[in-house]
Amino acid sequence: MDYDLVVIGAGWAGFNAAIKAKGLGLKVALIDKAELGGTCLNKGCIPTKSLIQSAKIYSLCKKAGTFGVETLNPQVNFLKIQERKDKIVQQLKDSMQFMLGGIDFINAEGQIISHQEVRAADKTLKTKFILIATGSRPQELKSIPFDAKKIISSDDALGLKEIPKKLLIIGGGVIGCEFASLFSSLGSEVTIVEMMPQLLPGIDKEVAKKIETIFKKRMIKVNTNTDAKTFNLQDYDTVLVCVGRSACTSAIGLEKIGVNLGRGKIIVDKYLKTNIPNIFAAGDSTGQIMLAHFASYQGEIAAGNIAHPENMQEAKNTNVPNCIFTEPQIATVGLKEEELNPEEINVYKFDFLGLGMGRILEESEGFIKVISDKKSDEILGAAIIGPGATELIAILTVAISNQLKAWQIRNTIFAHPTLSESIHQALKKEDGI
Repeated sequence: MDYDLVVIGAGWAGFNAAIKAKGLGLKVALIDKAELGGTCLNKGCIPTKSLIQSAKIYSLCKKAGTFGVETLNPQVNFLKIQERKDKIVQQLKDSMQFMLGGIDFINAEGQIISHQEVRAADKTLKTKFILIATGSRPQELKSIPFDAKKIISSDDALGLKEIPKKLLIIGGGVIGCEFASLFSSLGSEVTIVEMMPQLLPGIDKEVAKKIETIFKKRMIKVNTNTDAKTFNLQDYDTVLVCVGRSACTSAIGLEKIGVNLGRGKIIVDKYLKTNIPNIFAAGDSTGQIMLAHFASYQGEIAAGNIAHPENMQEAKNTNVPNCIFTEPQIATVGLKEEELNPEEINVYKFDFLGLGMGRILEESEGFIKVISDKKSDEILGAAIIGPGATELIAILTVAISNQLKAWQIRNTIFAHPTLSESIHQALKKEDGI
């Protein structure tokens, strides 16, 4: 059967590309050997946040007395927490399946056999264009290989039947910190080891220092500037290795047809086209920003460029919010303070201790930081650690994407009492002008 586009990989990049391409009038086939939804739905964003929400509810129950609500000894039923997570994943998967109406979904391994042919489920699909969106997988340490029992990946962690008593997390990046926060809230004795000088390498240094302080208050043992080799793994019943992710680009025929790779990642141009004119790539397989929402953005851009090659759009949006679902939440967008000349910027800060809604929610730990250009007043970046950070960052993403000035946000009326008014409070000038 002939297609306009065959997409290999049904994660956030591939799925959204297929939906977009269908909407643009293309005949599309979507191939994936695993489950619809890719890492985000099955092993990433959705299941982890489901578990994190259950942990948050448990934490709230334990401090319900602070709100004047008496509860009797709240308990964690981890199997029910896992069942709820699985139910949510299945519901969303069913919804995605419904949205695929008009697209041929083939649940099989896809193999590119020529520039215009893909083999899947014993069929050869002829196509004008191919989009590779095969995602990524947890990176393994050669010295500490996964065994899916004691030494586990983030994928394995989502299927645990019991809460680890003593948990060692190797890697203090986003995934490691989220799992540290989650399992600490559920009662695990958690230790993090990170080789870099700070948790969350690459994040605003002040925010990273704040989450480290909060973790230590919660009795999470944090070891930065430390090699995991100095730890005796026998002292822990579970070791979770979170040292990054690797692009899935092997075994799909890329080398055979001559697609250029760089350190295992697919090399694409600004239009997401590979060195072969009719083959594109999007999402984690390109090894750029490994976030589901960026993958979705790339997938849609690629689909548009395939449908309208005469009017290609650049995938150049660098204003990508980064959200970390620790407790408290962290979110950043744009430039970091340490990347800029301090004499050329204004740095606005506001502490959630001074926010009415923060006090009402009993979530007043953390701060918001907004950076603007001193001459133009244009907002350049923001970092938030505190309640609702992953939602609040959307306001500042819109501001940065549209080159808004600090005074424009300052002159906007924010509702009171809300978390969002923290942005307004941060941008108030000390002189009141």
